Amino acid sequence: MKEIQWFPGHMTKTRREMEKALPLTDFTLEVLDARAPLSSKNPDLGKLTQNKPSVVLLNKADLADERVTRAFAERFCEKTPVLICNCKSGAGLEGLQDTVTTLMRETLEKHRRKGVRRPLRAMVFGVPNVGKSALINRLCGKNKAKVENRPGVTRELSWTRTSLGFDLLDTPGVLWPKFDDRVIGENLAITGAIRSEVLSLEEIAYALYLRLSRWYPDALSERFGYEPEAGDDYLAVVEKIARRRGKLLSGGRADEDAVAKLILDEFRSGLLGRITLER
Repeated sequence: MKEIQWFPGHMTKTRREMEKALPLTDFTLEVLDARAPLSSKNPDLGKLTQNKPSVVLLNKADLADERVTRAFAERFCEKTPVLICNCKSGAGLEGLQDTVTTLMRETLEKHRRKGVRRPLRAMVFGVPNVGKSALINRLCGKNKAKVENRPGVTRELSWTRTSLGFDLLDTPGVLWPKFDDRVIGENLAITGAIRSEVLSLEEIAYALYLRLSRWYPDALSERFGYEPEAGDDYLAVVEKIARRRGKLLSGGRADEDAVAKLILDEFRSGLLGRITLER
């Protein structure tokens, strides 16, 4: 089984720039994908920022299994405040200002005593396509950062002012050089944090199928309207979906690429239901 890697050159540069900028910040906002909270948690950046106060944002929670998201939030909040949110709509971000004020109480008091009038400064970080730019746009009330549903859009560090009493440093999404656990790489590919050239559509869709068959066995049949049978495997599922949705090649063969893309698109858009890829 091949090793999964996707670490473009700009990520090394970004990590160095983040390391230089970190002393200028007061705290961090770590954005995770609620559908894969462990896989989207960059261990390298965790070590880099470990001495800074931090708030964890479990983003895209509207697409994730609510019960599992709450369990992850309880686990993470043993070390740091956690908000369950949708950065695009703003749901769940209402408490961010109060959370930051509580977290940074000592720093704010120190600033008051010294007569420091500048806003607090926060570094926003996370893996590609996790929603950092959507967070910044929501907090700034305008389209300040580029937002696209693909990894690697933001390429430079940039400061943005909010009305919440702190400035934000937007950073490009950064991965780490090698995934020791292939499952992590697959989860990042399924959620769109890794470019699709790294794994084929069929590989990514098959990895998603394995997670669905384990934790959400009815998701595919309910969405695509077929009755699963004992012994159905991935190819049988592809065949049934292809015939149901007309994804056929000449000769009536199933178009595996088209079905793989369909399954992934419907997962990413939430049409398969609220799904979390790990426990």
